[in-house]
Parts: sequence; C-alpha cells; structure tokens
Amino acid sequence: MKLISWNVNGIRAVAGKDFFRQFAEIDADIFCLQETKAQDDQVMQTLQPLIDQNYHINSNSADKKGYSGVCIISKKEPIAIFKDIGMADHDMEGRVITAEFDTFYLVNVYVPNSGDGLKRLEYRAAWDEVFSSFLANLRQKKNVIVTGDFNVAHQAIDLARPKENYNKTSGYTQVEIDGMNKILSKGFTDSFRFIHPEKIQYSFWSVRFGARPKNLGWRIDYFLVDERWRHLIQEAFILDQEMGSDHCPVGVKLTLG
Repeated sequence: MKLISWNVNGIRAVAGKDFFRQFAEIDADIFCLQETKAQDDQVMQTLQPLIDQNYHINSNSADKKGYSGVCIISKKEPIAIFKDIGMADHDMEGRVITAEFDTFYLVNVYVPNSGDGLKRLEYRAAWDEVFSSFLANLRQKKNVIVTGDFNVAHQAIDLARPKENYNKTSGYTQVEIDGMNKILSKGFTDSFRFIHPEKIQYSFWSVRFGARPKNLGWRIDYFLVDERWRHLIQEAFILDQEMGSDHCPVGVKLTLG
C-alpha cells in the first residue's frame, strides 16, 4: 500500500498548476492533503475530476474561510470518517480528519504553527498534549498511521540551520520537539528516519531568501507508523522534485495483506 501526504498550500491554487498530472503519476492508494484553504464544498468542486475517476474524497475545513483544512483521497472507501479530536478549544480550525479502514486508522493532521515570535507556542504545547492522547486512545482499537504537516523539525538533521533556529524560530523549539517526542512515545515510528537514519532531505522550504534552490529546508512532514507495524514499512521517501507548493509530497509503502 502506497500512501502520500502533501501540504498543498491551497488546493485551488495547486489544482491550477500541475496537481492532477502529479496525482496520476504518483498513483497512491491514499493521498492526504493539508492546508487546503477551502471549505468542504469547494474542495469537492475542485477535486471533481478525481470523483469522476471513482476516488473517495473526505475533507474537514476550518470555520474561518481560506484557512487550514485537511483532506483524504482514497481508492478504497473508508468504513467511517471522523473529524477533529473532540476538544472544543481545538476543533474550529479543520486540522484533523481520521479515516477508518479494515485493519487501521489513518489520521491526517495539520498541526498548528507556533507563529511569528512564537506567539502561539503555548497553544501549540496544549495541542500536542491533547493530540497525543487522542492517538493513544485510537491505538486501543486498531493500529494507527498518522501523517501530515507536524510543523516541527524533530532533530538537528531535519533542518538546514539548526543552531541558528533552535528556540528562536517556530518549528524548532524545545517545546515543539518535546511535543513530537510525546506523540512518538504513544507508540509510533517516524518511518523516514526508520528507513533512512542519517539521510538529509527536506520537505519544506521558506518562500523567502531563495531557500528552495539553495536547499535551505526543513523536514516537517511525516508518516508516523504504529510501532506494531514497524516491520511492514518497505519504503519511506520524500518527493522533493515535485513543485507546486512550499512543501513537497512525502510517502511510505507498507506491506499490508
């Protein structure tokens, strides 16, 4: 089974570029999107060509228009779809959608950014606490795969300039690293780091300072696989040649019977 995740930074914007060709060529069983920046009906309208090809599309949009939003596109119809994480303080921004399949839950997440000047760092810490508990509860029922934009570089190897950014820049503070540690401690394996312990490769580049041509990037997009399925991870990869967003797609291949 091939799974892909991509923060598209606006589904309508990326659809006007090369998205449908990229989608067809990548040919994933499940394709997760973050930051759709559209209401549910707008997502469905934009992705109508995929509906016409019998893909199943489910999305969760923010109350605020043009903000956040996540979407799961799958060849197989999920048994059930759950939106949000059941906490009123966190469920207005369309950041989580969960699809239940026969043997696992797939959680697609767009984790809050701590913001310029780390203004939202305290909120981010609270989010990580609640989200990790949400995942732990899900794991009691079935194995869980979590993917999306986690807005954190977990280790120094995961960003181009760790010393310059540590505890100064959103995405590489100890608070955010601790939050990722907490999520992983609930029983998850970072699939890319599991397959590639020392590989330097990024999934996000700032639109400023010509960061992408210089490869001054960050790895903040992940597939976290239930540790009970660690042995089923065959490949984990980053498609950093795919353009269209300030992020690129990331993926994993699992041997599922």
